[in-house]
Amino acid sequence: MSTSRRTVLAGATAGAAAAAGLAGTGTAYAAASPTGHSTTGHSPSRELFGRLADGTKVYRWTIANGGTRLKVLSYGGIVQSLEIPDRHGAAANISLGFDNLDDYVAESPYFGALIGRYGNRIAKGRFTLDGRSYQVPLNDGPNSLHGGDKGFDKQVWDVEPFSRGSDRGLVLRRISPDGEMGYPGTLKVKVTYTLTARGDWRIDYEATTDRATVANLTSHTYFNLAGEGSGSIDGHTLEMAAARYTPVDATLIPTGELARVSGTPFDFRRAKAIGEQARTPHEQVLYGKGLDHNWVLDKGSTSAPGYALTLTDPGSGRVMKMYTTEPGMQFYSGNFLDGTLAGTSGRLYRQGDGLCLESQHFPDSPNQPSFPSTVLRPGSTYRSTTVHTFSAR
Repeated sequence: MSTSRRTVLAGATAGAAAAAGLAGTGTAYAAASPTGHSTTGHSPSRELFGRLADGTKVYRWTIANGGTRLKVLSYGGIVQSLEIPDRHGAAANISLGFDNLDDYVAESPYFGALIGRYGNRIAKGRFTLDGRSYQVPLNDGPNSLHGGDKGFDKQVWDVEPFSRGSDRGLVLRRISPDGEMGYPGTLKVKVTYTLTARGDWRIDYEATTDRATVANLTSHTYFNLAGEGSGSIDGHTLEMAAARYTPVDATLIPTGELARVSGTPFDFRRAKAIGEQARTPHEQVLYGKGLDHNWVLDKGSTSAPGYALTLTDPGSGRVMKMYTTEPGMQFYSGNFLDGTLAGTSGRLYRQGDGLCLESQHFPDSPNQPSFPSTVLRPGSTYRSTTVHTFSAR
């Protein structure tokens, strides 16, 4: 990771952690307890999932380990299915998605996709780097979202499976050429999906460039721990180690403020039901038609994955914890699901039927000098890691 990528709002994040009384929430991933799942792993396998209009084949890869089963498409690096057991040992797919390639191409709201070059929003699609101005596509009203209208989520990735010791996984690679979606530099990207012997899902991102550029990679998986197609996530509880968040304007661009969550619907320092927070008449909630904001994680940027959050479904008993090296977490409560998309179960997805937890740098960082930098330069390597652990209680 380059020095610029490690720049942290040290005073703000340390002060926020102290104010929240969360000194212990920076616990590294290695300290997490095992899930108790079976440690049986199987070599990755693939099958043809469909063909693009130009005839390009798209494959679906399946990896299984430690009681977790992951199905990934070569198109968009999409997580098409993520199966984990409940408190009774019954497995269910907890990610939203489609059962066919055409829907992913035509109308997917980033279901399960890898996001790049820049995850989240850039105001007016403009930024200046080393004195030169760049314009990237406007695909979210007046702003650019998730890398533009043909970002990494709409590209076919090269996929290589691996079985390494007790780990099973996939390495996804692609080269984003200089000028793709208006971004400078040829960006060589490698993303590794790993399932460990205890069923944890780890994502490692790496990228290098031959020209100064900006990079902010993430995963856009929609979760419903009760099971895909089961209904609302309002009853899920969320705990997040974040005493501040970044308020936005009416177009969902950060104002630059690091606001305290205390006394707002953004306070998840203790576990709270998502529905209680996402349905309040707070101005910021109204802007996003629910929660669609970046939380400033108390731990800041870290070299090893540190604790970020715990998501729980009381009904099934499923629990997901996230650890990350990233300083921010975009929490999106599925506000724009409108009952028009049918998922893998055949059921229509309505508002709040899934949620996203996107570990990343802050939105619009290229235009916010006080935010941690997303600049990547030749000779430096972009590195980021996020780990999802699963259990049931």
